[in-house]
Amino acid sequence: YREMMHALKNVMMVVVESLINKFEEDQMHNKELDSKTKKERRSGYYTDNCSDSDSSFNQSYTFMSQEQLQLLVERLDPIQPMEVRQEALQTLCFAPPSDILNSETWPNLRKHLTMSLSDPDAAFSEKILRFYAKAFSSSPFNMTRDVYTSLARHLELYFLSGEYSLCVSAGLDVSNTDIDRLLKKVRLLNEYQKEAPSSWIRHPEKYMEEVVESTFSLLSVNHEPNHPASPDFLSPVYFLALLDIKAVWFKKWTHAYYSRAVVLRLLEKKYKSLVSISQGKFIWSLFLLCTLWSQVLIFVFIVKGEEQSFSYTGQELQYVYFVHSLCLLGRLLIYKQGQNLFPVQLKNKKDRVSITDLLVLFTELIYYSPSYPKTALAAHTDNYSAASLVMEILQVFCDQTGCAAECLYTDAVIDALLHPVQSLLSGTQVYMNCLETTLIDVADILARIAAVGDGLSFLLHGENEKTAKEDSPTAVHVIVQFTKKLLHDDISLLSGSELLPVVKGAFIFVCRQMYRTCEGLQMLIPYGLHESMGEAWKKVNLVLERVPTPVTGVDSASSINLESKTTLLWEETLLDALVNFSATPKGLFLLHSTGAMNDCVNFMFSSLSKKLQTNEYEEFGNKVIVTQMATTPSGAVALQSSGFIKALVTELWALLECGKDDLRITQPKSTPTDPIDQSCQKSFLSLINLLTYPAVFELLSKQDIPNKPMYSFREVPTDIIDIIDRLIILNSEAKIHSLFSYEQSHIFGLRLLNVLCCELNTLLLLESQYKVSQVLLTAQEENVIETSEGPGDFIIDGLSVERNHVLVRINLIGGPQERILPLRVLDKGSNSYPWPMFSSLPLPKCYLAEIPRKAAFRQ
Repeated sequence: YREMMHALKNVMMVVVESLINKFEEDQMHNKELDSKTKKERRSGYYTDNCSDSDSSFNQSYTFMSQEQLQLLVERLDPIQPMEVRQEALQTLCFAPPSDILNSETWPNLRKHLTMSLSDPDAAFSEKILRFYAKAFSSSPFNMTRDVYTSLARHLELYFLSGEYSLCVSAGLDVSNTDIDRLLKKVRLLNEYQKEAPSSWIRHPEKYMEEVVESTFSLLSVNHEPNHPASPDFLSPVYFLALLDIKAVWFKKWTHAYYSRAVVLRLLEKKYKSLVSISQGKFIWSLFLLCTLWSQVLIFVFIVKGEEQSFSYTGQELQYVYFVHSLCLLGRLLIYKQGQNLFPVQLKNKKDRVSITDLLVLFTELIYYSPSYPKTALAAHTDNYSAASLVMEILQVFCDQTGCAAECLYTDAVIDALLHPVQSLLSGTQVYMNCLETTLIDVADILARIAAVGDGLSFLLHGENEKTAKEDSPTAVHVIVQFTKKLLHDDISLLSGSELLPVVKGAFIFVCRQMYRTCEGLQMLIPYGLHESMGEAWKKVNLVLERVPTPVTGVDSASSINLESKTTLLWEETLLDALVNFSATPKGLFLLHSTGAMNDCVNFMFSSLSKKLQTNEYEEFGNKVIVTQMATTPSGAVALQSSGFIKALVTELWALLECGKDDLRITQPKSTPTDPIDQSCQKSFLSLINLLTYPAVFELLSKQDIPNKPMYSFREVPTDIIDIIDRLIILNSEAKIHSLFSYEQSHIFGLRLLNVLCCELNTLLLLESQYKVSQVLLTAQEENVIETSEGPGDFIIDGLSVERNHVLVRINLIGGPQERILPLRVLDKGSNSYPWPMFSSLPLPKCYLAEIPRKAAFRQ
């Protein structure tokens, strides 16, 4: 102990000495640094190029009193000489922005800075801009809102001043010094617009309202209507669109209800003209798009950044404005308050533009906008092409139920959407740049509409079901007729197209959304769509049978070419469409008539085994179809022959008995407290859905129970008869000893039997073939306490309680007024299970309900 203490003391002495020396060195270093900093301050060594002095070290030496700040305000007055102002600005840049923004002198200082931003000296105004940027990054929202409104007001005054005279037609040269300075200011404004929503919810609403109003005031800047340069005025929106072409700032402002309410209220009350101006120029840009911009010229502005070219033509500026307006208007229409802004009156025009008019223009953009070759540029241009932008907007509309009902579910919009389909059906000339892509986009929107109940009803019956005319068929008739023509290759303009199978699949999917419901199927039956699909599948099947088998040693690319892969994909599309007829009973009958039942079930089982995700538009997937198929004998046989039932039973056995071999056991598995373990509930429900009476009859009729003398632990059931043998009718020691978890597995089987016996036909089949009730009675008889005097009371456990419940259910038929089913739970107290158990018939009278008296029976 003495040696340890001595060694510890020596070590501690060394540590303390080193700490003292280090402290003295740090003190000396700080003194040197302090004196050096003061010298540099005096010599004017500090420049703007240093980092935004966010650290407390730098700020601690630049604290300014109110007198110093007042002196600073006086020196920054525009009437002061430039040298004085520059020196004051230099001092301002080193002070903490929060101190300045929080001082009493800030309102006067703000006025001076706003005026100084227009100073002819570019270096001086840029220093002020840097102070603004530093304030934005290091100050809270309640302070920076004044900086933002100051910058927005300066820009508004600049655009309204006589020195600004830029026109759209003249284009824009970004390399110009003045334009570069202007873009820097707008960019700083836009960066703050994107960041402000993350913090303004923590501050009063009036602060946010100031920011929103100053922005709308700036964006509303335009010449008077009578001004000769009014249509050609290069307004602030063009500069904002160049920097934020997809209007991300507006998306962030309208994301949360807190800010959206303020934005839309201001638009409705004070700045509705902003929507009118935006929409007017949007429609004019649309006219140019449809008439002039037929080349890749409109996308040159995307490539210019890569080529370091810094000029934009008038048409390119118009397209940038067009994309920005499209994204802004699309976002606006999502919300009810935004929809209330319409209809709007366009300037110099008598017509009022409604939401329907605007959406008709949107849909026309899908098939009138130019198409472009599939080159390396396509990946960039597709993000900004009018058709892809409109598709994004319409897809969002479809996902918003209320928005879709208000905007999309009108005959005018659907007629515009179906215009290319109607043209192809009637055989009229179609003027479209890329017909296949257009049809795929149209089908995508139609499928999204049909996936919702209200949308499906609209497609089936039109906008007003009562006033629908016979001479103007609803959308469903047009879609089905066009799909049939596609299946019969009866569209000459699409013959030989590489994308034809994709177009067919897209429209089949629209029809599939309709015939998966009883109402939709009823309207499609007269067209015989299932027959057309069946014929198309038979043709494809014949083609695939002729495909040569791949030969060993031969390149696979030569033996199985792209065409055969496309054909295989087309066959899967048809099988997937045919199998979905099974979603309704009448549809299942139609599927039987096509002769494709077995192939459809094989395809469905293949999809399930691959665990393919059900399409996002569909409310239910293949499991509902499996249940529907099991209601017919041929469907049940097809399910068994495909291997579906074997896979289901094998998976169930693995969950019940085997567990996961590759699972590392770190702690013992908890004993299940529920009758059926949570991991087995999914398999239990799948079996219940599968085992309808037609399926039970096909799978079990005239089949004997195996009743083997020995069962291996590795012997896994593969059929329904095996499940009955191994889990329900446990009438031998060999069966009991073959189970790892006898009680849990047998309870699972008894619960399954309990549900199956609710169907009287199934009960009669099980009773006549396997004598189920006698097996259960024998098991109950054996489950008693043996005494010297003979058999005693029944042993009350999970199995005996479950068997008692099943026996009462099997032997008494009726509802709750006619029989009393014993509960499966134990009561607290001495008499935990008050229900009498039995091992022979007849049943105890307590399970029979009392017959009501005559008067009560009559009533």
